[in-house]
Amino acid sequence: VDETLQPIAHSSVPTNSCGLSNQIGIKMGEGVGEQIQAHKIRINSQTLSQRNLMPKALDGQVVMEKTPRYFVTPEAPARIHAMSKDTKLIVVVRDPVTRAISDYTQVISKSPNIPSFETLTFKNRTTDLIDSSWSPIWIGMYAQHLDNWLQYFPLSQMHFVSGERLISDPCGELGKVQDFLGLQRIITDEHFFFNETKGFPCLKKPQGHGKPHCLGKTKGRTHPNMDPRVVQRLRDFYRPLNRRFYQMTGQDFGWE
Repeated sequence: VDETLQPIAHSSVPTNSCGLSNQIGIKMGEGVGEQIQAHKIRINSQTLSQRNLMPKALDGQVVMEKTPRYFVTPEAPARIHAMSKDTKLIVVVRDPVTRAISDYTQVISKSPNIPSFETLTFKNRTTDLIDSSWSPIWIGMYAQHLDNWLQYFPLSQMHFVSGERLISDPCGELGKVQDFLGLQRIITDEHFFFNETKGFPCLKKPQGHGKPHCLGKTKGRTHPNMDPRVVQRLRDFYRPLNRRFYQMTGQDFGWE
């Protein structure tokens, strides 16, 4: 999802010393469904006492903490590993080209006078040299960030969610998440409806428990039209990086 991760815990009695699971996804939007309110783990903290701040959980319950920026923060893997080496990590990713455009769209909504997407994308427009240090581009270099996490956590403790399929088939994607966390599958298609205005699925709440949960007003903005040549150059730039990411995760996300 774009500042892009979350911890989890379960035990037979209420406790906050249980195993953790962090979502270290890519910033791209909020996750579908109600989010458990938990204290954020501060990456720049000098202590690991944040684990004690996590809500207590009963057997069969999972407590998640989500901070998208974790995935691209170099020191995050070591500090989360020091807190709990058994932490499970959930990473939500989407097509890096679409993600970069979406990131820029959110930025210009707040700062409309910044340079154009095309200007910021290239170091040298004449040679079509991509500026890989620009945050919207750099964040989408998933294989590079994953390398950092694999120094501390095995792939078996990571689950990768397709942002595209999370929109087109939320039940299917969340079913895989439940399997990864060792939870019974209780989410069905009946829990969702598609919001035509937003272009995203919304989570229905039990009858009498308030309005359905949909993404906030900052999500679902229409992307500006981009020069097709710029988009194609970005696809060429990301293609080898995406292929390496597919090999590392064992998943083909279907990005061009």
